[in-house]
Amino acid sequence: MFPPYSTELAHHYCLDIISKINDGQFLLKQVAKESLERKNQGVMIGTLVCWNQKKKQREVLVAVSGIAKKLEIPESSGQTFIKYTVVPDIANSQKISEALQKNDFQIHQLTYQINDLQKSLSEDSKINSKIQNQIQSLSSQRTKLTDASLKKVFSLYKFTSINHKKVSLNQIIKERNGKLPPTGTGDCCAPKLLSYAFQKKLIPVSLDEVYFGQNTKNKENGKSYPPCDERCSIILPHLLGLKILYVDSQIIVVDKPSMLLSVPGKTEDKQDCVVSRVKTFIPNLQIQQPSVHRLDMETSGILVLALTENAHKNLSQQFATQKVQKKYEAVLDGIIEKSEGECAPKKGETEGEIQLKFRVDLENRPHQIYDEEYGLLGITKWKKLGLETYIEPITNAKKKVTRIEFIPVTGRTHQLRLAASHKKGLGLPIIGDSLYGTCNAKQRLLLHAKELSFYHPTSNKLMHFYSKPEF
Repeated sequence: MFPPYSTELAHHYCLDIISKINDGQFLLKQVAKESLERKNQGVMIGTLVCWNQKKKQREVLVAVSGIAKKLEIPESSGQTFIKYTVVPDIANSQKISEALQKNDFQIHQLTYQINDLQKSLSEDSKINSKIQNQIQSLSSQRTKLTDASLKKVFSLYKFTSINHKKVSLNQIIKERNGKLPPTGTGDCCAPKLLSYAFQKKLIPVSLDEVYFGQNTKNKENGKSYPPCDERCSIILPHLLGLKILYVDSQIIVVDKPSMLLSVPGKTEDKQDCVVSRVKTFIPNLQIQQPSVHRLDMETSGILVLALTENAHKNLSQQFATQKVQKKYEAVLDGIIEKSEGECAPKKGETEGEIQLKFRVDLENRPHQIYDEEYGLLGITKWKKLGLETYIEPITNAKKKVTRIEFIPVTGRTHQLRLAASHKKGLGLPIIGDSLYGTCNAKQRLLLHAKELSFYHPTSNKLMHFYSKPEF
């Protein structure tokens, strides 16, 4: 994942710490049993440079990845210019061992049995089939035990977010529809550092992680690496309130979740939004209104926001002159070829264009209605991606639906939702559309802004971002 903060200043401190470990001033001690797969592997050394607003001073936090090694900084180590604070692990290693202990013996026994069976595979297809069934049964038992152990371990992890609220790993797992993250999630440097900083109400300035140890296939000693996709990308959006795809001094690009507003609403209960979270993430933001475009609350996907007035002006002009390229992905409620919509494809057609004039329904805001005389023209290109089976979340009923790509030429309110649902469009609403279709309590709008391309407001470099839909 993209580093959420600048890395330059923190990198200097990472190298300083590694230098002090090498010359014996700092101690990197083995404090827990090292797993066989981690034997002789290195660790990530992470630093987070923070500003202590209360004391008006800089603070440097330090973390080591994993739970097997700890960094010790003796009082006599001669810290004169900067005092390093080693942050604690999120979960206690002793409690983790206790959580794993109950099923550990059974899991190992099952592994031995599986390995023995795999060695006994022969060329006889009948015997092999019987052995494979046994292996599958034992593997299923082992998976259940492993998952049960992981759930106990993950219940120990609680983080502090940027708004100083507690976030448990169980909460995060629940939002992932119960999908368990990899072992070791929560033990990387970035979650430890950020959670501690937010707990102490420090303002992060710079974050970096440097690999320390023998070179491996994927890592080189002394080199910086961003927070990992496998584990950190699961946790950091919940700590920061944003999934950050890119950030520099001029712009920030985020992946907005469904049901989060792009900009603040008029009432007190509608102040939580992408803009307010960006302002929390960047407390000294130069611009009052960083938004240059929006997504409906129900729509997920990529948003770019400006961090300076000049960047805002430049990006706004790019959107106005249609220099910004956008692609969306949606799932339509039915088979597109069987729709009675006027723009529905004829046999053999897989793409097309929809032109509709519509305006706000003054008596039923925020609905938009077709109006040939007073409506504003919305132009949408579409491309069929394929048919698939959709399972209703409440009834578990199955039906055939159409996955489609939308490319909006214009940027009207609810343009894609109308292009899909209106009888003069494709005639099929997007699944989960509460305004132009149907949506039950367990559904979301299956519309995602998956690609965004624009020119960087200062370097003029073409920027392209992609976000895979979660549906």
